[in-house]
Parts: sequence; C-alpha cells; structure tokens
Amino acid sequence: MTMSDAPRAVVAGHGRFAEGLVSAVDQITGLGHLLTPVSNSGMAPAAIDAAIREALTANGAKVVFTDLPAGSCTACARRLLKGSPEVTLVTGVTLPTLLAFVMGASVEEAVAKGHEALGSVEPPRGA
Repeated sequence: MTMSDAPRAVVAGHGRFAEGLVSAVDQITGLGHLLTPVSNSGMAPAAIDAAIREALTANGAKVVFTDLPAGSCTACARRLLKGSPEVTLVTGVTLPTLLAFVMGASVEEAVAKGHEALGSVEPPRGA
C-alpha cells in the first residue's frame, strides 16, 4: 500500500478525544497523518457540521469515526451522510479500531478488531 492509496478518515469527538487517538495512532504506527481529528469543543451543531465536512473534503476521507453513538459529532455526521452515501460512519471508536484501519483493514475488519480488543479483568476470587 502506498501513502497515496492509504485509508483516510476523520475522527470526531468531545474535547481532545480525537486529537488523543490520532496522536496515539501516530506514535504507534507513524500513520497519524491519515486521520484528521475534529473536536466539537465550544461548537454549535452547524459549526460541527462544517468542521466535519471540511475535514472530509480536505483529506478525501470516506469514513468518519466518532466517540459516542448518540453524541453531537455523530448526529452531525449522520446529517452529512444523507447527502454523501459514499461516506461510512463508525461510532464508539477505539484505538484498536483505528490502528487496524490505518494498517489497511476494511472498515468492517477494523470494527471487528475493536470489538475483539474489548475485555475486562476480574478481581481474584477468594482473596
């Protein structure tokens, strides 16, 4: 995979969530430049719409990853998708999901990797 045909996406969320995920992807893989972070901090819905639209256009992205399934970034992305059927929305994004995506996994494979990475550690019994 060359850099020109590498996956590109927008990561949108609350506060510095998107920036943090993109930074972590970059530290681990060196491919953070394939993702454009968008924060909704201090923005009304129209401004979030504009920021996500601008990020999609700027990097040619066809995927938007958001933090919460019912959050403001997701609501705005859903509105944008109505006029852009080629764009895919993934909610509840995690670092393992983004890592798989930038390494060349399809959106569906990346989501599966994110699901596989979820787990819990139970305290020892009888301690």
